[in-house]
Amino acid sequence: MGAASTPEIAELYRRLPPEAKKEAADFLSFLGLRYPRARAGSSKGLRARRCGKFLGMWRDRADMADSTAWVRHMRKSHWR
Repeated sequence: MGAASTPEIAELYRRLPPEAKKEAADFLSFLGLRYPRARAGSSKGLRARRCGKFLGMWRDRADMADSTAWVRHMRKSHWR
């Protein structure tokens, strides 16, 4: 099976049930961490500007004070 095109992937995703869509999104996040894209120059400011109003949106969440523990718990509870 060859690599699927972006529209084909979007259609496959659209057909998934909600729980499978969450799993797909989690897996894509994992892949993004495992295979970070190389960026020319400093992109920290650019990424912050793109985040806009979402930057810091969870800063007041006590359950995310230790983000590593939160992710570990989420993986354990969702990926038994």
